[in-house]
Amino acid sequence: MSTRVVIAPDSFKGSCPAADAARALADGWRSARPGDDVILRPMADGGEGTIDAFATAVPDARRMPVRVTGPAAMPVDAVWLLLPPSDDAPGGTGVVELASTSGIELLSAGLRGRDASTLGFGQAIRAALDHGVSRLILGIGSSASTDGGIGALTALGARFTDPYDLSIPPGAAGLDELAKADLTRLRPAPDGGVLVLTDVTNPLTGPRGAAAVFGPQKGLGAEEIARADAGLARLATLLDADPETPGAGAAGGTGFGLRAWGARLAGGAAEIAELTGLAGAIDGADVVITGEGSFDGQSEAGKTPSFVAGLARAAGARVVVVAGRIADDVDTDGIHAVSLTELAGSGDAAMTGARHWLHEAGERIAREGKDDRWS
Repeated sequence: MSTRVVIAPDSFKGSCPAADAARALADGWRSARPGDDVILRPMADGGEGTIDAFATAVPDARRMPVRVTGPAAMPVDAVWLLLPPSDDAPGGTGVVELASTSGIELLSAGLRGRDASTLGFGQAIRAALDHGVSRLILGIGSSASTDGGIGALTALGARFTDPYDLSIPPGAAGLDELAKADLTRLRPAPDGGVLVLTDVTNPLTGPRGAAAVFGPQKGLGAEEIARADAGLARLATLLDADPETPGAGAAGGTGFGLRAWGARLAGGAAEIAELTGLAGAIDGADVVITGEGSFDGQSEAGKTPSFVAGLARAAGARVVVVAGRIADDVDTDGIHAVSLTELAGSGDAAMTGARHWLHEAGERIAREGKDDRWS
């Protein structure tokens, strides 16, 4: 009798996207147990890998090429994903990922995060609307900018100006000069709505806001953070949205800008699991394999592996977590944890050869499970 295995990892950031990680684990498992039923459901939380998660789970999904203006004002070739028509979205659903259009990985060394913009993200959204989609799903993780989403809204027809009615510069730098917001030519949201996926609940401004919490990782110094926070507060007086909405501070305030457009903000991992049918795939599974780059205390606090593990336990499946590293303080009670660092002999080797070691991990897990050697 074959074993039913569901493989649902998040990305191994800096070394392997979620879809590639799922394939490597699956290939390793199949090399040891070719007769088993292996189902791939790569996961994401709204950041990198969101498009891949839907593309793997949804038959007939189509990648639609688009060239946009990247966060540093250079052209970027990206894609948005077209999901097939449904009763709720007769024109199909467009999935757009900020990470691949305006993400921090696109900001080359030496370029200032203060000038980074979400314009390209908005251009990809506009391309999906031009195609005629009835609904949008927008993943906003891994942002390079702190512009409150004004770049994206500008691409959709809004205009943000200084006291002299001149268009403000891109990025957080433009917030210094912001005086007026003209939304009269802003394109309406599609009839089926706009769902925004994020893994953070920060408000727009203040000590837990977009600039204070995420500005340092985008290269903003203390003075620039204070100026960006003040600029975001000024933006909040011009747009009709609540800056305290959980997730308003996501992606440098892009959550707030999209909320002002009428979007709904939601937790990325749970929504992607729902939209891709992860619970249904896990129902009846014998083994569920999940994972990410680092399995630590933050993972236990609700990130993708803990969410997937919860679904697996509820379904009565055995849980395996594969990670680049397993922190010493993480609770592995009730799961079989596999560290790529231990398999490879070092963290550097695990990073540079992630696909190889994921394949190795998949094969070893299959063999150990068959021999009942799991802890």
